[in-house]
Amino acid sequence: MAIPTLIAILAAAAPLTAMGFEYWPGLAPCALCLWQRWPYWVAAGLALLALPAPPRLRAWLLGGAGLAVAVSGGIAALHLGVEQGWWPSPLPACLAPGVGFGASIDDLLRNLAPLPTKPCDEPAYLIPGLPLSVAAMNLIYAALLAGWTLRQARREWRI
Repeated sequence: MAIPTLIAILAAAAPLTAMGFEYWPGLAPCALCLWQRWPYWVAAGLALLALPAPPRLRAWLLGGAGLAVAVSGGIAALHLGVEQGWWPSPLPACLAPGVGFGASIDDLLRNLAPLPTKPCDEPAYLIPGLPLSVAAMNLIYAALLAGWTLRQARREWRI
């Protein structure tokens, strides 16, 4: 199997796994969770474009894929900080919807957002007893995949 194919599979596996966790065990995503997925799709696309490319262009495309994965890791680090209360989320969609006392039904309906369904400062834990939130697990995965992908890009550059 070609390295770009493996990178594309590993990059696509992250958002697909996250979407799977929405259905089983029913983890609700927040806005930052959803933002972390997009760079993986970019990385997968760049890796697939690298398949037929000549070595120098392949190196650039794989480097771009590695940087895209690193962006997801950066968003995961931001998300982890929000979960830990180190800083507030920069996204207004991360705030839990609130309605004052005496709100009408129309006010309640206006404050219901279809997605995301939870605030970003509420960590989602996948494995009971393991003190790693899904954002922390994504940060680790993104760091490993970005590092390995950038290493592969460097190898392609030397060819």
